[in-house]
Amino acid sequence: MVPDVAGIDKRFDYLAPPDTPVGALVRVTLNGRRVGAWVVDVDVDPPADVALRQVNKVSGLGPAADVIEVAEWAAWRWAGRLTSLLRSASPAVVVRGLPPPAAAERLPVTAPALPAGGRTVLRLAPAADVYPVVLAAAATGDALVLAPSVDQAGLLAMRLRRARVPVALVPRDWARAAAGGSVVVGARAAAWAPAPGLSAVIVLDAHDEVYQEERTPTWNAWQVAAERARRAAVPCVLVTPCPTLEQERWAADVVVPSRAQERAGWAALEVVDRRKEDPRSGLFSDRLVTLLRGGGRVACILNRKGRAKLLACAACGELARCERCDASVESVEAARLHCRRCGLDRPVVCQACGSQRLKLLRLGVSRVAEELAALAGEPVAEVTADTADLPANRVLVGTEALLHRLDAVDVVAFLDFDQELLAPRYRAGEQALALLARASRLVGGRGSGRVLVQTRAPAHEVLDAALHADPGRLAAVEGERRQALGLPPFAALALVSGEAAPVFVDALSADTAVEVLGPDDGRWLVRAPDHAALADALSRTARPAGRLRVEVDPLRF
Repeated sequence: MVPDVAGIDKRFDYLAPPDTPVGALVRVTLNGRRVGAWVVDVDVDPPADVALRQVNKVSGLGPAADVIEVAEWAAWRWAGRLTSLLRSASPAVVVRGLPPPAAAERLPVTAPALPAGGRTVLRLAPAADVYPVVLAAAATGDALVLAPSVDQAGLLAMRLRRARVPVALVPRDWARAAAGGSVVVGARAAAWAPAPGLSAVIVLDAHDEVYQEERTPTWNAWQVAAERARRAAVPCVLVTPCPTLEQERWAADVVVPSRAQERAGWAALEVVDRRKEDPRSGLFSDRLVTLLRGGGRVACILNRKGRAKLLACAACGELARCERCDASVESVEAARLHCRRCGLDRPVVCQACGSQRLKLLRLGVSRVAEELAALAGEPVAEVTADTADLPANRVLVGTEALLHRLDAVDVVAFLDFDQELLAPRYRAGEQALALLARASRLVGGRGSGRVLVQTRAPAHEVLDAALHADPGRLAAVEGERRQALGLPPFAALALVSGEAAPVFVDALSADTAVEVLGPDDGRWLVRAPDHAALADALSRTARPAGRLRVEVDPLRF
């Protein structure tokens, strides 16, 4: 048994009722209290001269044996506890029995064949319809299909049902999926869904970072699904408009459409070179103003919340800083400055000369919404991840979250794309191209819609790839750069932090298989030649008492 108790990563032997299956959810007594647990093995030899306790209760069904084996692999791969992975693989409600398999009801499906080979990246343009690929997977039998959001998974399930294909939409239909005979569809957690007759694995928008769990262990859904496909010896197809370098290196084959098909699925991209613009225009180029006033729905993207993220005194030019920690302060309200580092609030007053007039050097979406409303001559709505309902305004401005709230628009305008291109992250190029791909999908590919990019780096390789509708242009440049710098996929990385990190890192530094760099702001970077070497080194190092976070494959490094 593996108990469902935080901080315990051990197995215990109990006496279970006959025919208790592997993966069953049970209740046992541990250290004087009753806790939940998973059965991970049966018919084991208990330690000699030890009186075993009886299982108190068999609650219901849980992950199958093959899923438990993948969870054990993932706990090693991402240096985490098995317990948290088994939670992801378990049903949300108690399941005591399964419905009849749906195989007898299945109707034949006519669809093109999946790409040949076990590991395939299918590079479809952003506006291309992925449903034929899903239908092709359904024709193979009980396929597992991952979508980047719950809404998209629901739409796919609905289309498959209209084609008379039995579907299990997880987590709601966990029992139906475990019974077999259905195509299993879901979002990130569906990587752990039961699929007893697994015939194929499809991951849609495989480049999307939403597939990676931010809590430790930082497992990635497409990699978990790919491992399940490998163990079952079935095809795994990653469908994406802009595959990451890790995915291209994983694949045995990268299938690319014709140039005409790919170009048709990428929107027309307009690049505004801000170096040639009047600096007094701020974030709003002449072309942006024209599109704002030209009709149609417009989405303006700026990944900075609040009113202003950087201010300076209009009288003496001194930057507005926090009087406690010296960090830059931001304007969150008209008469208040806020420090995000230490939380201090203070009035709008220059510490150097006492002036109350500050210049806005870096606007946030709240202030931009006010200025866009004046330019457009109509109300402009602000949308962030905290916005409950999407406003019906014609012009919207918001963070990256706005791109994931919309179904379609006429124009997507990135007000300060240099913030994405020049972000201090090694994945910045891939992340920026993913934003352009998402924008192309919203405006419907190469039609009347437009994607506008305001930048001072118009020759950047990301923009070159999007202009030519060829993500391979970015991959070629990015691959050489990362190989020279020893970054993934040519190395494996982990970030270590927490109060127990110094002790853990000190012990890990003695392992010759890894390189430890740092500390930097309380974090250490651990680098190894590959994931196997990194995972082995992390598993060999004993974890000290205290809070410790080990983030394998960090997204924001």
